Amino acid sequence: VTLVRIFLVPVFVVVLLVPWTNWVFIPDAANPALNVLDSYKPWIAALFFALISCTDGIDGYLARSRNEVTTFGKFLDPLADKILVVTALLALIELGDLPSWPVIIIIAREFIISGVRMVAASEGRVIAASWWGKWKTGVTIVAILLFIVKRSDLIVSQGETFFWGFYLLSWSVMIAALVLTIVSMVDYLKKASFIFSASGPVTDGIPQDNRETAEDAAATADAAAAGNDREGQR
Repeated sequence: VTLVRIFLVPVFVVVLLVPWTNWVFIPDAANPALNVLDSYKPWIAALFFALISCTDGIDGYLARSRNEVTTFGKFLDPLADKILVVTALLALIELGDLPSWPVIIIIAREFIISGVRMVAASEGRVIAASWWGKWKTGVTIVAILLFIVKRSDLIVSQGETFFWGFYLLSWSVMIAALVLTIVSMVDYLKKASFIFSASGPVTDGIPQDNRETAEDAAATADAAAAGNDREGQR
């Protein structure tokens, strides 16, 4: 399912960016000269994006219910989410519906977290995902959906008041996504604070300083045990 989600991302880009409505014409009932698909194109793209996003939950449920959770799946699943979200954000920039600065913040966060995760993995440590990250992903998906449709004919035709209300709603959700992006990054960095400490080289996933401390404690315990044995023999 994860691979299917990745392969569907280019299809989403085609639905959103390519002028495919020029090739399929369905006349509007009120005005036969107009293509009804032009009004629904953003909504079709939004629906497609929502369906792809929902496959993440289906994928996780199937993997857990069938006990098919694999290391490859743990790597590929968050990667598929990042590919989908970043692709959608870049597409919105291409359409002129979203400025670049929110996308820069989101992408920078992903690079930082990915780098920290790789460093932690090299030390044999796994940093569990928090609810902050899950909320960040969910709110970002909702924000993208709102931005995809906020300039559609169906929204604009509802009147200026409705349009600006929807516009403010879209930006409010996007700002919330950015706040969660930063908060989840800070939370992740706090959990990964051990990689910023001078703990010496790592051996078998244990920092050398910690290994030496453990070895000293074991040696002390052995010496105490030997002393007790000698006292017993006396």
